Amino acid sequence: MTEKMDDATRLDLIAYRLKRAEETLDEAEYNAIGGYYNAAVNRLYYACYYAASALMLKYGLDASTHKGIRNQLGLHFITKGIINPRFGSIYSRLFQARQAGDYEDFVFCDQIMYDEYKPQAEDFISEMRSIISNF
Repeated sequence: MTEKMDDATRLDLIAYRLKRAEETLDEAEYNAIGGYYNAAVNRLYYACYYAASALMLKYGLDASTHKGIRNQLGLHFITKGIINPRFGSIYSRLFQARQAGDYEDFVFCDQIMYDEYKPQAEDFISEMRSIISNF
């Protein structure tokens, strides 16, 4: 979808993905309030995924998979000192928690995990937004 995209369309898509990240944080909270912590942690991961994909789009990096986003984040931003490695760790932990909650049997996220990850996801999204707007 990012090929042959004009600048205005690219900016609109970046804004959409950042908005989607914020909406998905709201979805996480909604699920947590209902006690659906696996779904809540899943939504925290996807909120970060949308923000990271906006960053990739800003810099014209092709990352159309979850693994691709993770790799590009490390290769182009963390190893170059643009992003603190802490944010790579946050993204990786959320990715692993989402994978386990979605695909493994008898894995249960709980309120303690959600309460730990939510502010980290918010920080991650804030960092992605900051980098997008500052560069």
